[in-house]
Amino acid sequence: MSAVFEPTPAAQARPSSRSGVEIRRLDAPFGAEVLGLDLGQPLPEETFRAIHRAHLEHHVLVFRDMHITPQQQVDFSRRFGPLQIHVLHQFQLPGHPEVLVISNVIENGKPIGLGDAGHYWHSDISYKEKPSLGSLLHAQELPAEGGDTLFADQHQAYDALPDELKRAIAGLKAEHSYLKKYEELRARSPWRPPLSQEQIEQVRPVVHPVVRIHPETGRKALFVSEHFTTRIVGWPEDESRDLLQRLFEHSTQERFVYRHVWQPHDMVFWDNRSVVHLATGCPAHLRRRLYRTTIEGDAPF
Repeated sequence: MSAVFEPTPAAQARPSSRSGVEIRRLDAPFGAEVLGLDLGQPLPEETFRAIHRAHLEHHVLVFRDMHITPQQQVDFSRRFGPLQIHVLHQFQLPGHPEVLVISNVIENGKPIGLGDAGHYWHSDISYKEKPSLGSLLHAQELPAEGGDTLFADQHQAYDALPDELKRAIAGLKAEHSYLKKYEELRARSPWRPPLSQEQIEQVRPVVHPVVRIHPETGRKALFVSEHFTTRIVGWPEDESRDLLQRLFEHSTQERFVYRHVWQPHDMVFWDNRSVVHLATGCPAHLRRRLYRTTIEGDAPF
């Protein structure tokens, strides 16, 4: 584990005299917005370090007015680590396999992106041995209504657990599977494709701690979600189901939630080790298109 991050005044968001970038806390339980960042220019190391520290402290960063290309999004994302390629290769942005298109748009009788992404609370790619460090989602087209994204702070959720429940889940492990809700989602959406055997092999179930320790801050967080967590390892089915349901409901209470109302050209960068998220959806006839890059993290412990 790397050195534990301690919030300092420098992480609070002061304008940088060199870059003009400002990091400002949101009026929410957590999160901050980043103003004045130009990713069309080389990013000074000082500015990158400030963004990194702010990401650790605030968990969700909202970069405003980001007029950047997909390649610039990819390049910025790679500053934080290797990128993960989503199993649904059908929805890669042409020429940019690292970019997953999130969209409800249908062109020539086919979807251009994954239209029902985020239907259930989840942490991205928790179904892999090395789940995501973080994801960046850049708005390309936004609907006139709906389309908000909810984020729930899993550090706060863990801290708020009763002591007896903290003791009960200490040391427990849970299985995560991409397939848990897949067929249910396919039944809801005619556009979600069936998985090939090769794709199924890429998403075999994995086991992670119920409570994970953030590798950079040392903070504990709940690491289960209704979308991907299937069972508590070693527990009877009924007890496993009841405990997970209790944790799912606790972890997404309104007091832990930031609701992001998208503005044109927003790019949101969240820490999948610290939060779970949910897409609220929008009317099907309103176009919505966003580009997602996902950074590989570490094996949870």
